[in-house]
Amino acid sequence: MTDKEQLVSAMEQWTTTFSNDNPDPILALYAEDAVLWGTLSPTRRDDPAALRDYFVKAFVALPSHKVTFKDPFIRVYGSTAINTGYYTFSWVKEGQSKNLPARYSFTYVKRDGRWMIVDHHSSAVPDPNLVK
Repeated sequence: MTDKEQLVSAMEQWTTTFSNDNPDPILALYAEDAVLWGTLSPTRRDDPAALRDYFVKAFVALPSHKVTFKDPFIRVYGSTAINTGYYTFSWVKEGQSKNLPARYSFTYVKRDGRWMIVDHHSSAVPDPNLVK
C-alpha cells in the first residue's frame, strides 16, 4: 500500500471512529504530542487530556454525530504528510438534522510505520460573501 493509500485509510478510520461516542478510538489516531484546533472550541488542545476533553464535549454537543469528507488533498513529504480539504459534520438535536460545513488540515508523521496525527486544524467554512 502506498503512503497516499495509507493516508486515505487513516482518513476513513478517523471518519469511522468519530461516529462513536467513545473518544478512545479516535484519540489512538493522534500522537502523544498532537495539537488540535477544534471546530467547536476556541481553545488549543495540546496534550492527551485536553484532546480527550474536546472530543468528550463535542460528542455531547453533537448527538448522533457523523462526518463526511469532501475533496481531500493529500501531500506526502517523506515521513510527513498533510491532508487538507472540507468536511461536514452532521447530527440530530431535538429531532432536527443539523449540518456544519468545515475545512480541515491534518498533519501526519510516520512513526514506527504508522501515520499519526500531530496537528489538526478545523474551522467552520466562512460566509463566501465576506470576501469576493
